[in-house]
Amino acid sequence: MEKDLLEALGPHLVWRIGRAEEEEVLVVRVGLASATPRFRELPRLLNIPDPEVARLAKEGRVRVEWVEG
Repeated sequence: MEKDLLEALGPHLVWRIGRAEEEEVLVVRVGLASATPRFRELPRLLNIPDPEVARLAKEGRVRVEWVEG
């Protein structure tokens, strides 16, 4: 059921992935499209190359944040 729910919500979600500025953590921010303005108010995420994304994920250094609108 969770997979079905995620697939149903997919077209309505926005996301941002990057490294936290002062942490060695991959941050995945997800929210409904209505929350898009709120993303700009949150601390900046640094763009990182795919190999660094893979490394942080492999090390378990990932934080998922739900962004409320």
